[in-house]
Amino acid sequence: MDAVERRARLALRHRLTVDTRTDDPVEVARSLLALHSTDPSSVYVGAWARMRDGQVADVERALYEDRSLIRLMGMRRTVFVTSLDVAPVLQAACSRAVAARERRLLLGMLAESGVADDAAGVEAWLSQTEEVALRALKERGEATAAELASDDPRLATELVMSRGKSYEGRQKLASRLLLLLAAEGHVVRGRPRGTWTSHQYRWASLTDWFPGGLADWDTREAETELARRWLRTFGPATPDDLRWWAGWTKTQTKRALTELRPVEVDLDGLHGLLLPDDLEETSQPEPWAALLPALDSTPMGWQHRGWFLGEHGPRLFDRNGNIGPSVWWDGRIVGGWAQDSSGEIVCRFLEDVGADARNSVRAEAERLATRLGGVRLTARTRGRTWLEEELAA
Repeated sequence: MDAVERRARLALRHRLTVDTRTDDPVEVARSLLALHSTDPSSVYVGAWARMRDGQVADVERALYEDRSLIRLMGMRRTVFVTSLDVAPVLQAACSRAVAARERRLLLGMLAESGVADDAAGVEAWLSQTEEVALRALKERGEATAAELASDDPRLATELVMSRGKSYEGRQKLASRLLLLLAAEGHVVRGRPRGTWTSHQYRWASLTDWFPGGLADWDTREAETELARRWLRTFGPATPDDLRWWAGWTKTQTKRALTELRPVEVDLDGLHGLLLPDDLEETSQPEPWAALLPALDSTPMGWQHRGWFLGEHGPRLFDRNGNIGPSVWWDGRIVGGWAQDSSGEIVCRFLEDVGADARNSVRAEAERLATRLGGVRLTARTRGRTWLEEELAA
């Protein structure tokens, strides 16, 4: 299958053409399986790129009033925003394993801190402290980690992070425990303390926000279902793409794909896969432009990105493999964007794209600037890319 067909699928299934835009941020999240939320602003900017007239209030309403979107820690220990029908699948297929690793890590840190004399004692101490935290959260309704830490001395226990490293630090147990309880599906991130770009959240009991909780999936069934949904969204793609995206082992990936019995296709020399009922050729959309945020779910959907990224990776990705803000034209990344010192959106093309593309990108930049309303975006959760540094200067 050639790159032209793959780009058409990306455009239509990821709602990046004018005709596929929607008014509903839930539909956006569902179309992508999930929106990256490590950087909170990515959720909003990524949704707006795929909405006809999206505003801050539309996304906030879905997250905090209708509660038709949920923020959770999933694939690759990364925070995502997803729809309520997808959330239980992500929870069982990815979050459950993340939680198990987080629990082992936390038990090790507690043992180092000396809360008990042996492993059994540490586990008992943690179990009791979890009950304390959940009870305090229920009583408060919502709380920050700092507020919970003030409710009981155990929740204020100091943990040493990265002991012996040059970047060694300390963190109160409440913060770490909330991450674990969220990964296990007991608590949920609520409204941020500040604006929609804030990284500090208030927390609530999951069942307070979603009275029925999340549906309980069998892990292997959830892995198969997630692989099916991922292939529908990102296929054709390679097994390595799925393994990287989901944060799975080779065994998990092979097991899930075996259940699906996908069709093999050639992707310019790579071994690609498609669902058996997804072989029909895609109608080619009209040329389209998009300004996608850092960590957007489309470019972060594959490990092998050459068919839409070309040779631009070194200028658009940071050292940790996270993409910065990208400029798209007709299914390919052709540049990047950033806000300069005055907050104005500045685009840089990395190849000659022609006047039509430049005009379309300019229109998208103006559309995004209107929605930002002067808000400055930051890169607190990642390093700036080479191109961002150049544009922001």
